[in-house]
Amino acid sequence: MGEAGETAVTHLAALTLALCLDALMGDPRWLPHPVRGMGWLIAYFDRRWNGGNGRRLKGAAAVAAVLVIVYGLSAAVVQASYALSMYVGVAVEAVLIFTAIAPKSLAEAAEDVRRPLEAGDLLSARRALSMIVGRDTERLDEAGIARACVETVAENTSDGVTAPLFYAALGGAPLALLYRAVNTCDSMVGYKNETYREFGWAAARLDDMLNYIPARLTALVMVLAYGGRRLRRSLAVLFRDARRHPSPNSGWPEAGMAALLGVQLGGTNTYGGVVSRRPTIGDPDVPLRAAHIHQATRIMIGTVLMFTLLLWIGGMIVALAGAWGESARTL
Repeated sequence: MGEAGETAVTHLAALTLALCLDALMGDPRWLPHPVRGMGWLIAYFDRRWNGGNGRRLKGAAAVAAVLVIVYGLSAAVVQASYALSMYVGVAVEAVLIFTAIAPKSLAEAAEDVRRPLEAGDLLSARRALSMIVGRDTERLDEAGIARACVETVAENTSDGVTAPLFYAALGGAPLALLYRAVNTCDSMVGYKNETYREFGWAAARLDDMLNYIPARLTALVMVLAYGGRRLRRSLAVLFRDARRHPSPNSGWPEAGMAALLGVQLGGTNTYGGVVSRRPTIGDPDVPLRAAHIHQATRIMIGTVLMFTLLLWIGGMIVALAGAWGESARTL
């Protein structure tokens, strides 16, 4: 098969096992989570370096330091595990990748919003929603709650699941955790306010770069898997509206989700009492309601499974190409 092919297959086996672990366990609180360590690191550098002159350079150095530590430690653990045996290596890699993805917890959080919303308990639905979004939720009606939740599920299908799987397929657990470290840095300091505009610049730009391919692949897989009779229209909406989002990447899975559900996302949000008006995404064929949250979670799960299948197909092509190259050299 060749070394490249064997590496590809072990990465794919590890990420598939990681998905199985997530389906069984979700996000257990008792398990030490690398993301907490990443958050502690970036918070440490934020306190120490986010001030004075050269904040952009210091922010870039902080991100670089976090990435070197995360990648170095995870690569050392993985290398030591494979030195024991291939089975130990795959198992350890799977556990590490498992900590970088969150499909089950995302679906559960969305369902925690849907259930009280369907029962007409707006207060509980708003409270549950506030745990997973940054916007103000106190005055949202059913449509506003459903929109916020669907947008979060769509965006995190890529950020929280398919993107780390994509990098796990390319470089195993160390690369998946490196991606998660960048994503964590961006979520903590990648803001365009006075405090973080300069210090968080590198984190935000790097997060945009790493999400560029996964976000677009995720949206395409989502629409191709669920478009059905609406495929042509869904693709049209996707390519029409994806670039309307302020983020260069988040608009892709959101536009794909909006097209499939036949709803309109985007519009006016409030953050800390400050109104933010964004372009709309999708066509309002039907009004947003609680049931769309459940539909969005089903689309998310199906997209993840289809995305994983495509990663396997790509990995096997690499493996077969490597095997063909090995046999050609021996002739």
